[in-house]
Order: sequence, then structure tokens, then C-alpha cells
Amino acid sequence: MVMKYFCASDPMFFLIFTCLVLLQSFSTAEELILNSCNITTNFTSSNQFWTNLNLLLLPSPVSNSSRTGFFNTSSIGASPNTVYSLMQCRGDISMEDCSTCLNSAKVEIISQCSKVNRAVLRFENCLLRYSDIDFFSKISISPMNLMASANLATNSVVLNRQVGALIKNLTADAASNNSRFQIGLINYTNTENIYGMAQCTGDLSERDCLSCLQNMIQEVSSQCRNKEGCRAVCASCIVRYEKQPFFDLSLLSPLPPPPPAPGPSLTNTTKGKSSIVNVVAIIVPIAVGLLVLLLAFYAYSRWRRLRRGKSIPGINGDSIAPEDSPQFALDTIRSTTNNFSDDNKLGRDGFGVVYKGTLSNGQEIVVKRFSKSSSQGSEGFRNEAMLLHKLQHRNLVRLLGFCLDEEEKLLIYEYVPNGSLDKHLFDPNKKLYLDWERRYKIIRRIARGLLYLHEDSRLKIIHRGLKASKILLDDEMNAKISDFGMARLFDVDQTHHKTERVAGTFGYMAPEYVVKGLFSMKSDVYSFGVLVLEIISGLQIINQNRTDSSKDLIKSAWMHWREGAHLEFLDPSLTSSSPSEVMKCMHIGLLCIQKNIEDRPTMASVVLMLDSNSAILATPSPPPFVSESESDIAETTIREA
Repeated sequence: MVMKYFCASDPMFFLIFTCLVLLQSFSTAEELILNSCNITTNFTSSNQFWTNLNLLLLPSPVSNSSRTGFFNTSSIGASPNTVYSLMQCRGDISMEDCSTCLNSAKVEIISQCSKVNRAVLRFENCLLRYSDIDFFSKISISPMNLMASANLATNSVVLNRQVGALIKNLTADAASNNSRFQIGLINYTNTENIYGMAQCTGDLSERDCLSCLQNMIQEVSSQCRNKEGCRAVCASCIVRYEKQPFFDLSLLSPLPPPPPAPGPSLTNTTKGKSSIVNVVAIIVPIAVGLLVLLLAFYAYSRWRRLRRGKSIPGINGDSIAPEDSPQFALDTIRSTTNNFSDDNKLGRDGFGVVYKGTLSNGQEIVVKRFSKSSSQGSEGFRNEAMLLHKLQHRNLVRLLGFCLDEEEKLLIYEYVPNGSLDKHLFDPNKKLYLDWERRYKIIRRIARGLLYLHEDSRLKIIHRGLKASKILLDDEMNAKISDFGMARLFDVDQTHHKTERVAGTFGYMAPEYVVKGLFSMKSDVYSFGVLVLEIISGLQIINQNRTDSSKDLIKSAWMHWREGAHLEFLDPSLTSSSPSEVMKCMHIGLLCIQKNIEDRPTMASVVLMLDSNSAILATPSPPPFVSESESDIAETTIREA
């Protein structure tokens, strides 16, 4: 008898592997709650790294000395083709459910992250991660995802207080437990409870686990206030709470006694009959399962062809279908905005009009109504819809959904109650509320949002329109970057791009962008630097009554910094401040607006400088007071956004 052996890189191997695992998990649909594929390096099917990865992803059962929970780290192959992998299941699920989830994850990671060298997939019940570098025992906050319930609490004050107490206790217990896992509940009303869970990957130390969970608590506290449920997840940990039980409540009590010892072994005759039954029991379900799988695939393909539903044409052939981002009915939006009433109008930007609305559940929203006739409006709508639905960060405005109906192009966002930064910073009365502590926090939050766009998200995004009016402030004055209508998606290895049409607000735009149409991450850094100087001084880079106001602000900042008189540059409305922080921010702002692109720091360096008291800052050169001659600027087309 001739036998065929399949190697790990054989396509037939993966076809069989995929079918077997799909059969195992056909009846259990795992919810994918975190998905990150790092595409810094591509591999071919003959690459040794890919072969090693295939070996690690072989389907296998899991086991543990306890009834629940599973954690494993492993590596295979020699450098530079070593693959490091981490597998973990939720601490309260059975070994059978754990095996099912991890084997499903192995199939899904091949589908979602084909031929990339780093990937993280977290399902409801398990986590699968691999990389070409050793990440064991290191915190990975990024990638991060936050999933909040759409339901608002009837008694938000009590809920927020109880949730805070619950997750604080759970994180402390989880970090101190060897399992790095904890579940619990707390009373919400006389008849209702709140259920919570905290878990870290088993390779983290107690200190690192606590640090990771505290980061997730910050996300929950800022993004999930008044929500009946929320999950904050990253590669290294997860925090979750719900009003409904999502774990086995019996696990909160002492474990039941172990099962009785197994009876005497079977006779040889019984074993023989049992083996025949076992063979039949294996073959028949596989055959039936394959048939069901083929029928299901046919039905799904037919449903896809017949499905009717509008999608948003995207970037590079990508698109958003209704299942990717919630699609709102036009009648719903008309009702929430009082038929786009002027009383609901919040303002206008370069692409359309912005309205406030309230959904039937009481949630406040913002609706951006894009121009129907403008090609720029269509481009802005496509940009924001395609980019924001893939991004989630506490310092970015969150996209809730879209509407495409009757030639209307609408995007629906979370409502940020304190409006834009410019309304506070440049108003003689409102600016009094912006003390130095708040201004410094705003600077740091904007920096973290830009860092996420440039380096930490799955994409590489250049905002291109950063300015004070694009920074929104929530009820705790936390900064959120908004308006991605002019944003551009870069390839991973792309450093810059050139455009024939320069669009933006003069004063915030980098010299190379104004004169040559070149933009890059360093263009955003320049805009950030200008914004920092505005926040410190309370002065606008552009004064409608002065044509040279941008020169005045930058020159003033340079002269005061050079002379060590940084407090004289500070907004006079500030009665107190931290001189060292003011000087550091002025220094960073001047570094960001250097004329030479290479002299500007990256946003990663900016965040490090802002967070550290010991970072050594380079000495800035005199900044460009005037970007280029009037004749050069006249050759561009500048549209106020």
C-alpha cells in the first residue's frame, strides 16, 4: 500500500486541515473581538518561516491539570526564521471548548492574516498570537479594541460607581493570581447584578499584568461611561463587564468534588467491538460534515450574489459593506436631527454641514451631511468612512455608522459635548477653564492620537488637516482628533506622497507641502508643533486681520525660547503653570516646526519626550518664519477645511 505524506507547506495539507477544524467548530461560531495583522514583511509558501508557522498551527487538543483555563508559549525554528507563538483560553471555559476555539483561531488566522510575520487574533474564548520576534513576558497594549454596549443605564451614577469598584477589585485579584484571571459580580440594583472579568496572558509578571489592566480600565472609564456593557481588549489583557452573566456562575463557588474513579477496564472482546464503533463514529460525521460544509458554502455564495445592500466604495478597491459598519436608515437620521433643522446645526467644515441628534435610546450623536454635488465632498465621505471604521482609539472621534440613501451621504459619530478646542482656546472667557494642567493633558492626548495613526494602528495614516478646530473635547476635556476628510492612507514602506492640489489651512501646513505638494508623517508633526505653540500661548497661528500673523507667532516662540523667557510666551490668562513643562512643550513645538523634514521628530519621539522627565531634547534651529515667496504660494490651490 502506497501512503502519501503531506508536509506543512503542502496546499493539500491545509485543505484537509481546514476542513477538519471547520467540522469541529461548525456549530460553534466564535466572536472575533481583536484582529491585527502586521504586514511589515511578506512571506512565500516556500519560506522557512512560513513552514515553521504551519507546523505551529497544526490542530491539536489542549489539556491542563485543572478543569478550566489554558496557557502556552512555544517557539520553533532557528533564527532568523524562528516563530514565537502564544495560545491562551479564558480561565473559565472547559478544555473541550478551549480546543475548539484555538483550532478555529488557527484556521481564521490563516484566512485573516495570510503570509504576514506578526498577527494577533482574540476571540471571545481564546487568544492566538504569533510573531517573528520574541514578545514573551512583554506588555503589548497595541493593538487595542473597545466594544461598548449600545444600551445606556437607567441609573448611570450607580452603574458607573459599581463598575469602577468591580473592575478595580478584579484587576488587583487577576494580577496577583497565578492564573492571571478573575471573575466576579457586584450588586447594581436590588434585583440586578453587574458581572465582570479581568485576564492577562500568563507570561506577564504581576506588575506588568496590573499595568496592562489599568490601561484597559482607562479606556473603559473614558469610553464606556453610562454603558450597560463594555470590553477593552489588547494583545496582553482584557477587561469586561456586562449586566447579563457571560460566565458560569457556579465557578464563583467552591468547585464540586472530583468525579468517582473510573471502573474496571473492559475485556478484549468489548475493546474490539468498541474500536469498530469508534471508526464508524469518526468516518460518518466527517462525511456528513463535508457534505454540510459544501452545501453551506453554496448557500452562502448564492446569498452573497443575491444580497442587496449599499456599500461604500473605498480606497484601493476596498469597500465597507453594511455588516462592517452599522448602516442607519435615512428616516432615523431625519428624525434625530429634526429633519436637518438649523436648530440642530453645530457648524460646517470643508465637506459639509454638521448636525446634532438624539437616537431613540437617548444616545446623542453627530451627523455630518456631505455635499451632494461636490466631488470633494464625495472624496471626504469615502476617506472618513474607509479609515475611521477601521480605527478605534480613545483620542480619535468614533464613527458609529453611515447612511447612503436618496443621494444623501451621511456619517454618524459619537457626540463630543465640549466642542472643538478653538472655541475654548481663543475665546477670552472660555479659555479661563483651560488651566495649564488641562492644556498639558490635551497636548499629550493629541500626540498619542497621532502616534496611533502613524504607527500603532493596522494602517499608516496621514491626517493632513490637524488644527485646533479639528480637536474635540469630551465631558472630561479629553482631546479627540476628528475630521479625516483629507487623510491619506500610506503603504507600510511609503515615506511621502506628492499631490498637485494642496488643501488645508495656511499656517498649519508644512513648507514642503505648501511649495512642492509633498506630504508625509512629518507634515502632521509640523501641524502638531504649530498647535502646541497655540495651546501654550492662547494665540492663533492665523489672525484674520493680519497677513503675517503666522510669522509673528512662530518668531515670538523662537525669541522667547532662545532667551529663556518661556513664561513670557505663556497665555496671560493662566494664573499658574509648571515652568518645566511649559519650557519642554515650547522646545518640542519648535522641534516639530523645523524647516528640514529630517530634523523634525517622529510622533513616537514626541510622546516619549512628553512622558519623560529625563529625555534629552535636540537643539532646534531657527524655524521658517515665512515658508516661501508669495509667488510660490500663489501657484497652489488652498482650500480652507
